[in-house]
Amino acid sequence: MNKPTLVVLAAGMGSRYGGLKQMDAFTSEGDTIMDFSIYDALRAGFGKFVFIIRKSFENDFRAIFDKKLKGRAEVAYVFQELDSVPEKYINPDRVKPWGTGHALLMAKDVVKENFAIINADDFYGKEAFEVMARSLMEKDKKSYQFNTMAYLLKNTVSDHGFVSRGECQVDENGYLIDVTERTHIEKIKGGLIRKDDNGQFVSIDENTIVSMNFWGFTPKCFEFGNQLFEQFLETNKSKLKAEFYLPSIVNEILKSGKATVEVLKSDAQWFGVTYKEDKAIVEKAIGKLKGQGIYPTKLW
Repeated sequence: MNKPTLVVLAAGMGSRYGGLKQMDAFTSEGDTIMDFSIYDALRAGFGKFVFIIRKSFENDFRAIFDKKLKGRAEVAYVFQELDSVPEKYINPDRVKPWGTGHALLMAKDVVKENFAIINADDFYGKEAFEVMARSLMEKDKKSYQFNTMAYLLKNTVSDHGFVSRGECQVDENGYLIDVTERTHIEKIKGGLIRKDDNGQFVSIDENTIVSMNFWGFTPKCFEFGNQLFEQFLETNKSKLKAEFYLPSIVNEILKSGKATVEVLKSDAQWFGVTYKEDKAIVEKAIGKLKGQGIYPTKLW
């Protein structure tokens, strides 16, 4: 079986966190959340790692991950820069990357095998990587059968502010019908609310199935998204914080009628950091997993 690749979305600026959370340590041994994803992916059978980063992060990333992965897996770096767009859309006032959908499109030249894509700052769990790896290993590289790892919304929100999540509609056979990026979901008085398209708050069910940007693709996914991104750029060229999200490409895939996206489920525990206040919760959870022997004290 061909080993799949793991693509790590790590170009974010961490504006709500107050720094580069993808590089922050969450254990006394200096482990980042990414370390656990990479460790779990290696155990599950992934054989190559592609980090989508900014040029300004490159030396820090290479110093950490080239050494850890040497002899274990192939490593590549892809740069998502503000000028990685047609020249007419470059805005010198923009500081925020163009979003996860743009990041995926940047990986086309280095990803030639079946792959999963994840956020650098989300902890997905050992079982989730095992389920995803098995699925990717079984697929033909020319297949249009894709998938996503699903989580319940109530298990993915922060106590310290709003979060963004991909709300999924799933059919009776477990396939994705639609995914909508909800950019503002938060806890209020024990319930969950989100902003609608008009900026008004409406309730959202805590058992809503959401995407945490853990997708499984074959290289065929790169046939989608380029034209959609150009349309996005034209519409949003003057908006300094507008982002092109990965779910936009997924919806284009679904509407094409050429492809399917199976919704995989895992009982693995998800947790992550959006705000500095989330860090202590994640540190405690990781410490507990190490204490239970699920992870060794020293990963590398």
